[in-house]
Amino acid sequence: FICSQGEEKEHLTNETMLSITKAALLLIGIGASNAWTSITSPRARTTTLRASAGVEFAKYEGLGNDFILVDDRDKLDPSLTPEESARLCDRNFCVGGDGVIFALKAPEGSEDDYDFTMRIYNSDGSEPEMCGNGIRCLAAFLRDLGEDASTYRINTLAGPIKPIMNEDGSITVDMGEPELVGPKVPTTLEPNGDGDSVVEQTLECNGKTWKVNAVSMGNPHCIIFVDDLENDIDFEKDGPALESNTDAFPAKINVEFVQVMSPSHLKMKVWERGAGPTLACGTGACALTVAAIRAGKIPRSGKEGTRVTLPGGDLFIEWREENNRIYMTGPADLSFKGTAQLK
Repeated sequence: FICSQGEEKEHLTNETMLSITKAALLLIGIGASNAWTSITSPRARTTTLRASAGVEFAKYEGLGNDFILVDDRDKLDPSLTPEESARLCDRNFCVGGDGVIFALKAPEGSEDDYDFTMRIYNSDGSEPEMCGNGIRCLAAFLRDLGEDASTYRINTLAGPIKPIMNEDGSITVDMGEPELVGPKVPTTLEPNGDGDSVVEQTLECNGKTWKVNAVSMGNPHCIIFVDDLENDIDFEKDGPALESNTDAFPAKINVEFVQVMSPSHLKMKVWERGAGPTLACGTGACALTVAAIRAGKIPRSGKEGTRVTLPGGDLFIEWREENNRIYMTGPADLSFKGTAQLK
């Protein structure tokens, strides 16, 4: 080491150099120790927190509509709050998903009528009555948990729902009967169809005039038919404007924009109430099929069902004339399992 001041140079003694070297090594050691601590201590803290507050989950998706499944079969109510569920759905800071689904025990006193209860919190913490893709994911989750059965009787806020496990791995869900009475959907739009239903009714929203069809599948849906899904709508603006139009839809609403591709094929985009744009919506696919048939856009299909193409893939929807019930068939697949730390 050489220190200089002006023209004068002073050579350090060996003893001084040795002292400086020892001090430098000591500082390096302290720095390394701190660096090692900064790397390992968060991991250690995370491990401690996970042990005390970790959430075991399984991630499933139905046509890209993805859900975090929690095994609460020993409980009557969800083990997480809506706020905790919203944090779990955060795609940047936690697991990420369109919602959290809880597999709960059957209601007390109704064990003879139901096998399980399904509750779901959306990614914003709101609670929908039902979710078509979600209940297929729940059925796959129950199967993977060892609840081996050809069908399950599920209690939901929308009433009893029965998913059926098919041999090809797909799942068919008896979605029940559609609700067509406008005030029961609910909507304040004036009924203009049979049985006080709302069919192609005019609605002014977001500076545009829409022809609206209202159908409930246990949760409310607003179906709008367009000639071109890519050019006839401003999806990111029209979707949320319609969803939150509580003058027309007091409980807010799921919004489906639909293009008729053929008499047996519909294509749609969905803006889900409480979740925004998603890759698929099972109840929406059911609702828009009913709306298309009632509005004269397509004929009623046979057992093969109407093909509904969503951003995440295809569902097949059958509205049976013999019993007025709707059957939805599609996939549900496990993505991964893990333990999440709520932050």
